[in-house]
Amino acid sequence: MAAVLNSVRAFFAPSTFTLDLENAGDVVARENLLDRAMGAERRKKSSEKLRRGRVPAEGLALVARDRAGHVIGTVRLWNVEAGVDRDTRPVDALLLGPLAVDPAYEGKGMGSALMRAAILEAKKRGHGAILLVGDAPYYERFGFFAAKTRHLVMPGPFQRERFLALELKEGWLDGAAGMIVASGRKLAQPPIAKAA
Repeated sequence: MAAVLNSVRAFFAPSTFTLDLENAGDVVARENLLDRAMGAERRKKSSEKLRRGRVPAEGLALVARDRAGHVIGTVRLWNVEAGVDRDTRPVDALLLGPLAVDPAYEGKGMGSALMRAAILEAKKRGHGAILLVGDAPYYERFGFFAAKTRHLVMPGPFQRERFLALELKEGWLDGAAGMIVASGRKLAQPPIAKAA
């Protein structure tokens, strides 16, 4: 009963956060938040390998801020190729993650708000599908299901039942099969100094 009451209170409570585009000044706060919420093991996941050395998809790195402007939630989407279609053309898609909320703010609807905002913005930008690896009971309420990923695989180990997809354009993943590969812009590398 207490959980139900807390949920109702959170629903009717005044908003304790705002959503915003991530900016360069958010990097340290975001990384610290991810470490607190997910632990250092997060860096070993297959999804993380696809993100390493890349920048998020244009306009699809969002944060939640408290009233003082501190980062208390984050979600990012990344450009990937979801295997190939029946004509062996790469299938463009997005990979969502990580989604994290500061543990002190859990249960206030922030994760849901970040998810809805990310999905809406991805759809507005014309993307066809979003993939993720996560808890099906949580993500199914946003329309993510394992059926559309059954012929796709992640690089490295992953749990099949946690590999989910949401089509933003109906039929986008029909016939898609193969390995998920990163396709987004790479991080700029600093120039290497030449030996004198």
